[in-house]
Amino acid sequence: MSTATHRLTVAQALVRFLSVQYTERDGARHRLIAGTWGVFGHGNVAGVGQALVEYADVMPYHQGRNEQAMVHAAVGYARQRGRLSTQAVTTSIGPGATNLVTGAALATVNRLPVLLLPGDCFATHAADPLLQQLEHPAQADVSVNDTLRPVSRYFARVARPEALIPAALHAMRVLTDPAETGAVTLALPQDVQAEAFDWPAEFFTERVWRVRRPAPDPAELADAVRRIRSAARPLIVAGGGVHHSAAEDALKALADATGIPVASTQAGKGSLRHDHPADMGGVGHTGTAAADDLARTADLVIGVGTRYTDFTTASGTLFQHPDVRFVNLDISSFDAHKLAATPLVCDARTGLTALAEALAGHRVDPGYAAEYRAGKERWDRVAEAALRAPDDSAVPTQTQVLGALDEVVGDEDVVINAAGSLPGDLHKLWRARSPRQYHVEYGYSCMGYEIPAAIGVQQAAPGTPVWALVGDGTYLMMPTEIVTAVQEDLPITLVLVQNHGYASIGGLSEAVGAERLGTAYRRRAADGSLTGAPLPVDLAANAGSLGMDVLRAGTVGELRAALRTARAADRPTCVYVETDPAATAPPAQAWWDVPVAEVAGREAAVTARARYDEESAARRRHL
Repeated sequence: MSTATHRLTVAQALVRFLSVQYTERDGARHRLIAGTWGVFGHGNVAGVGQALVEYADVMPYHQGRNEQAMVHAAVGYARQRGRLSTQAVTTSIGPGATNLVTGAALATVNRLPVLLLPGDCFATHAADPLLQQLEHPAQADVSVNDTLRPVSRYFARVARPEALIPAALHAMRVLTDPAETGAVTLALPQDVQAEAFDWPAEFFTERVWRVRRPAPDPAELADAVRRIRSAARPLIVAGGGVHHSAAEDALKALADATGIPVASTQAGKGSLRHDHPADMGGVGHTGTAAADDLARTADLVIGVGTRYTDFTTASGTLFQHPDVRFVNLDISSFDAHKLAATPLVCDARTGLTALAEALAGHRVDPGYAAEYRAGKERWDRVAEAALRAPDDSAVPTQTQVLGALDEVVGDEDVVINAAGSLPGDLHKLWRARSPRQYHVEYGYSCMGYEIPAAIGVQQAAPGTPVWALVGDGTYLMMPTEIVTAVQEDLPITLVLVQNHGYASIGGLSEAVGAERLGTAYRRRAADGSLTGAPLPVDLAANAGSLGMDVLRAGTVGELRAALRTARAADRPTCVYVETDPAATAPPAQAWWDVPVAEVAGREAAVTARARYDEESAARRRHL
């Protein structure tokens, strides 16, 4: 072992260390930390900021406008790169650090890697209290950065220079572990960042972190095969783990060989092409009738890389066969054991390949295959009617906006969304053509994700057309990164849908007896309620003022033409459309549990509670 050392500050050592970390999977190597986002203030400007200047040749820097948005950009990048590469985010202390919390939660919920480097208070307490420091009278070592602990898969406060070495190595381990990954936080006291130390040369040598593909345990595999062979109505539920493992071809091979139909969660949509005969589309509360009808009668559900959220299980009411059982193939033991399943703890691609080999010669009954294919054909007709406008002169509804976009995109395009009513419409109706096309963040369903995520995806896949679909509510949450897209010269396209309020929550509010309170953007009426005229805001002008080219569309024909123009553009472009509020989306095919007031004086809530009691009675505990 060499005894050579390099005298650097802690921040310089960290940046240099990060620049030589790599992942490797299936023989292909990827840079782990491809760049660093940063908004500077006291707490990181003299430490990490100086280090990024010092090592600008090996660590690209990207300037963001909002700390939460920077995390979203890094997460979008990581998802597009299959979790094999990500970005770091550096912030000041105080509000800069706490602005990371929402982004960190999103990353961890979705099992996507991102490295967070918030500045922290002086480790020495030489200056105490600092500007923006939270003082805790009983715990002097607490800072606002501790809010990142519950939303991080690994958290370390580097209070001494020598503590960086184990902390940095643990951080890389968690970022590259397919079962443990998520947000990783290294809190960096600002005095420690600037402190010099003699670092061993080995700390700065290239290091490769192999992303493993664990094989299934033979006994677990045998149990799973017995379950599948004995099932009359099996259904595969494909989750995000299929994409993370790049297991789409293995899933297709299993479906082709066995004829088992495949439904997908929000994260798993696109695991099969929309036109594959076994693809039933989305499953659960926002799913298709074809998929949900199969789920209700399935005697075996084979989950692949899914967390089984309430939207997937229809809050425990979807899987209604009296003898239904589950086989869960997942790299995480935590998820593999959900719903009292027969677990198959392994990599998705490796496990699906092993299942296909072990099930050689096995196929579902031809009558079952004919049944689900007929259901798929019926749903395709429903979807086509929702997506297509009667003529090009019509003002488009929201689903017709999706229909126009469907006509314009190519197989390689990426469509990004996260919140509002669009995720439900997309899950039911979007025709995913490739594994990375459908990019809907529905684990945390965070308003404001779309624009920064589009930036990250564009950075990860230069030359790929990237679409950020946002409603007016989401746009008003976080439009700031439009400036970043302009600065970075990234030709993302923003499709801005104006419907004057929160369409999704408005519908939910009405359904649960809250009578749409606070869900429309309107002036106060004479009685004090927010039911007056629409607000005189011009979001298209706002997007233009931030540097985007703006195309306004008033009809379906104008919208289609604007989308084609935007797709060919070489700079950030916004397509703005005000939609007809008519409901053209198919209704929910399964329930979602949002508790309703048990007692109330208003008829709307009383009626909603009666419906709630009826629906919730169907809930099951799978044991």
